[in-house]
Amino acid sequence: MYQYSLEWFINIFLAGIANSERAENVAQRIVNINEYFTFSLYSNVCRSLFEKHKLLFAFLLCTRIMQNDGQINMDEWRFLLSGGTTVPKELPNPAKEWLSERAWKEILSMASLKTFEVFAEDFSNHLDGYKRIFDSADPHQEDQPGDWNTKLDSFQRILVLRCIRADKVTNAMQDFVSTHLGQRFIEPQTADLSIAFKESSPASPLVFVLSAGTDPAADLYKFAEEMRFSKKLTSISLGQGQGPRAEALMRSAMDRGKWVFFQNCHLSPSWMPSLERLIENIDTDKVHRDFRLWLTSLPSPKFPVAILQNSSKMTIEPPRGIKANLLSAYANLNDDFLNSCGEKTPAFKTLLLSLCLFHGVNIERRKFGALGFNIPYEFTTGDMRICISQLKMFLLEYDTIPFKVLKYTAGHINYGGRVTDDQDRRCIMNILQDYYNKEVLNEDHIYSPSGKYRQIPTNMDHNGYISYIKSLPINDTPEIFGLHDNANITFAQNETFSLLTGLLKLQPKTASGSGRTREEVIEEMAKRILDVVPNAVDINMVIDKHPVRYEESMNTVLIQEVIRYNRLLVVIHKGLHDVLKALKGLVVMSEELETMSNQMFNNTVPTMWANKAYPSLKPLSSWVSDLVTRMDFVQDWITKGIPSVFWISGFFFPQAFLTGTLQNYARRAVISIDTITFDFKVMREAASELTERPENGCYVRGLYLEGARWDYHKHELTESRPKELYTDMPVIQLIPVANRVQPSSGIYVCPVYKTLTRAGTLSTTGHSTNFVFFAEVTSSMPQYHWIKRGVALICALDY
Repeated sequence: MYQYSLEWFINIFLAGIANSERAENVAQRIVNINEYFTFSLYSNVCRSLFEKHKLLFAFLLCTRIMQNDGQINMDEWRFLLSGGTTVPKELPNPAKEWLSERAWKEILSMASLKTFEVFAEDFSNHLDGYKRIFDSADPHQEDQPGDWNTKLDSFQRILVLRCIRADKVTNAMQDFVSTHLGQRFIEPQTADLSIAFKESSPASPLVFVLSAGTDPAADLYKFAEEMRFSKKLTSISLGQGQGPRAEALMRSAMDRGKWVFFQNCHLSPSWMPSLERLIENIDTDKVHRDFRLWLTSLPSPKFPVAILQNSSKMTIEPPRGIKANLLSAYANLNDDFLNSCGEKTPAFKTLLLSLCLFHGVNIERRKFGALGFNIPYEFTTGDMRICISQLKMFLLEYDTIPFKVLKYTAGHINYGGRVTDDQDRRCIMNILQDYYNKEVLNEDHIYSPSGKYRQIPTNMDHNGYISYIKSLPINDTPEIFGLHDNANITFAQNETFSLLTGLLKLQPKTASGSGRTREEVIEEMAKRILDVVPNAVDINMVIDKHPVRYEESMNTVLIQEVIRYNRLLVVIHKGLHDVLKALKGLVVMSEELETMSNQMFNNTVPTMWANKAYPSLKPLSSWVSDLVTRMDFVQDWITKGIPSVFWISGFFFPQAFLTGTLQNYARRAVISIDTITFDFKVMREAASELTERPENGCYVRGLYLEGARWDYHKHELTESRPKELYTDMPVIQLIPVANRVQPSSGIYVCPVYKTLTRAGTLSTTGHSTNFVFFAEVTSSMPQYHWIKRGVALICALDY
């Protein structure tokens, strides 16, 4: 939906010349025009951008101007967007207790930039200074330690921040734009209908770009009233068979000078070409000057580009934050409705507030990514409205409050009807338990440990509820979601990396570093990858050495793994040789090869390889190192025999390995495999101390905990340390047991996923393809505590 025409751009440019401040000399006049035009362009584009893209656009505008003036080094720009691709010199992490491996890898790869050649070596001399930046609430405003404070400019400081505290890069970008372009470039630009209306004409429509759960109709009717056009505004919701009616309405409005409002254009894709023709054929001399066409549409590829390029666009987004969600929910209620349950009014009021809070929590949990929900569901106000009417209906029908019925209808049907992931359903039902129970009926009940979110006396009227909601904090703290404070860091990091990915996608295909062409960079990378990635393994040799045997299923698992890895290795080697030939002009650079080379230049895994590979979120440089480590694990298994401890993250398909373990036990004990499940024992010994395979089952290593950490003294799950997002899980022994009954307390049933996104496609097992198995982990806290925390075990991280 972000489409702009050259004609539209020229109009803004001409308006800039006409409206900017005059000056005595040419030089000053040019400065004035540039200043006025830059901000005018920014505010015009910003109106039609979603909130998440506004900072991206401001930062891009700012850096493009500076790149044009030669103030930004292109190698440094590339590092900011896609991270480092090479590590010139390996050094040990000097501050393991607070600096993560990810951060240290980034610092080492910065040495490939000219300004930062000695940065990694010098880092250990200023550990206190960097620890201060790491611990600071505003690290983007701290001074750099030592000489680096004077050596680095404001852009280079963002690179250091990207390594040490990626979660604050967006704040640093805001400061950067504010310093170089001015504060007004980062202040919110509200979509004001009157400004958009002033800039429109009878021939250029006004388009509202919607997002799920929004409706600008009320705002437009209000604006029409202000403009005294409420009687002259006709609206129609597009859909099947509405085309001819809409066309007739538009033709009559053009003659009579009325406003026409076509809603939901995305629902009528077949009529869009006709609408495009109607607008193209508007004769500006004949059309009534008061005529205006208003359109609404969700982002859709079927929406005509010509309309988008020559229209005034405004984005409409749903309210953000629990406070805004509660306000919009209560804005549609009144005192008559609140008191409509007779003697059950107090219960209705308390449960209504509870339900609206539950709705807000569900919507806002999405921003925390996989910690919130594995899949970001589009819950709507419609879900809440049906729950409210059911709440009222059940209170009037039953003598006592039917919590079981309320929970089932809200959790499994109204909200649960959208949920396709089992772990998300488990999470929603646990959250709902906090909002639909007997305790919430007490007027002093609190929903969050701090007591900011609480019940209020039921003798309050509608205004009382509104004033309580207005007293809530604007920014939600993770406690109301049942999440750890680190969740905010995860959210901010996700925001940073999605912004950088957005910038990367907008890069022209010609930019390159200082002195090196784009082709040279790609060629160097291809040769380096070919040097480290091994060739395919001789499968016949593996079958001879580890033949398929009834009593040892692990041999079958190994052969299947080798076949899968070989497919991937063949594709990588062939792809890289072809790219090198294409760069030399020996073969044609096909579209597939060009895509592959572009992705390599951007440090992302080529789609050609990813299609044949295991799920992974790592950038290309880390992905290649990871592949080499995986192949070492497979090679060790082939040469030294079955390992005593299995690296579960090194499997292409870990489920086959788990089934193989169960199969070995079933065949040895002569029991049906269907009756066997795993028991779990977290080992106190390190992987290096376990040199023998266990009698039963197997040892696995290589898992990471997200949302919690392992307490090595108490030997149980415990809360994460501040700023520690992922921690290593000790070795776990999986012990096959027949007819096992799961303990009812003292454990947390922890899902194990392949990658941090946790979401995959739904497979025939009813689980996501990203899901591996459930591990039972010792815990003195109740299960629901960790479920709301979003705690999971992950096979592979994203760095």
